[in-house]
Amino acid sequence: MNHRLRTSAAVAALALAATPLVPAAPAQAKHRPCPTLTVSTGWYGDNKARLDRLIADHCADARRKGEKPLAVFDWDNTVIKNDVGDATLYWLLRNDRVRPPRNDDWSTTSRHLTPAAATALRAACPAGGRTLPTATDTRCADEIRSVYTDGATTGGATAFAGFDHRRTEPQYAWLAQLLRGWTTREVESFAAAARAENLAAPQGATQRVGTARVTGWIRHYDQQRDLIHTLRRAGFDVWIVSASPEPVVDVWARGIGIDPAHAIGIRNTTERGRLTSHFKGCGTVRDGGDTMITYIDGKRCWINQEILGVRGPAAERVQPASRRQVLAAGDSDTDVSFLRDATGLRLVLNRNKEELMCRAYENGDGRWLVNPLFIEPKARKTTPYPCATTGYTADDGTARPVRRADGSVIPDQEDRVY
Repeated sequence: MNHRLRTSAAVAALALAATPLVPAAPAQAKHRPCPTLTVSTGWYGDNKARLDRLIADHCADARRKGEKPLAVFDWDNTVIKNDVGDATLYWLLRNDRVRPPRNDDWSTTSRHLTPAAATALRAACPAGGRTLPTATDTRCADEIRSVYTDGATTGGATAFAGFDHRRTEPQYAWLAQLLRGWTTREVESFAAAARAENLAAPQGATQRVGTARVTGWIRHYDQQRDLIHTLRRAGFDVWIVSASPEPVVDVWARGIGIDPAHAIGIRNTTERGRLTSHFKGCGTVRDGGDTMITYIDGKRCWINQEILGVRGPAAERVQPASRRQVLAAGDSDTDVSFLRDATGLRLVLNRNKEELMCRAYENGDGRWLVNPLFIEPKARKTTPYPCATTGYTADDGTARPVRRADGSVIPDQEDRVY
């Protein structure tokens, strides 16, 4: 044997003999255990246990395959109590941050605004100027607030018409359109100021906007923040999809550790670095078409386009189960489509929204979880949800029966989780 090899072998043997024996690490120490939810209060029945099981199953699977399972959350009244879009509009009105429309023509703010609403807004709000004096001009502030919150003028005229009720809600969209002329950074600063005020205000607080008293507080749900953090620790890809303007959603999502790149809201087009009153498109809707936002079927389209990478008309269709979200969470009919697309569990916070609760309570495949609101839960609904007659809103706005995928009608459902 070569002398150098013999010497090396002898040295190695001596070193091994001098090394104290250390028991091999147990197999489970090589991988951290899958995390579980830490907040127990507020969960109804076995909802927490079922969420923990789903997390454990997909956490282990993600580690084996190196793939991130997808979880998608609505924001308003799903992750937080109350509405960040409302909070932002109220801040804009109280701080003179709404710009007048081009050429004093309110019809330019939305293709769905009715002539009656455009006339009422023009009569109520002064022409010209860099911004409208809504902090002191209560008539103008009242008209804008009424059109946004009620979908009607202060005189009771319908404010919006001619839209697909499964793809857009023009009242929600109008807030994003009223941001015309501001930069994304400026809108984020407005949203941050509104966020600070609403989180600092005591629960139940109101504020005056124009002559009206409106909601003036917001709270995070500890349970949902815990769920999102637990999912992320377990290796899930967690997204927020909201029908509020995207710069607003970005500010709020960042506050619970969600990168704005994982938050989707209503996306304005831009011109010379400033927001326009038009929107980015999805599926068959082109940029500037302004007929689809992140609302009901529009949420499905935006999830498919921005998260799954599906382009063109295919983004409007249900994708293969292997690609879709494992977990979805929502509170309203606006969330129905992306909740139905979830392949694992569908968490519903009960706000007595008819189509959503019809599908959740019918629970045809056993994957729906119904939970009372974590803050100020609703009392039990005393009458059944009208699933078999009027629980579904069609694209033309007419009320119809709620149907299963096979076309059969879901019978009326009692409110059982409250």
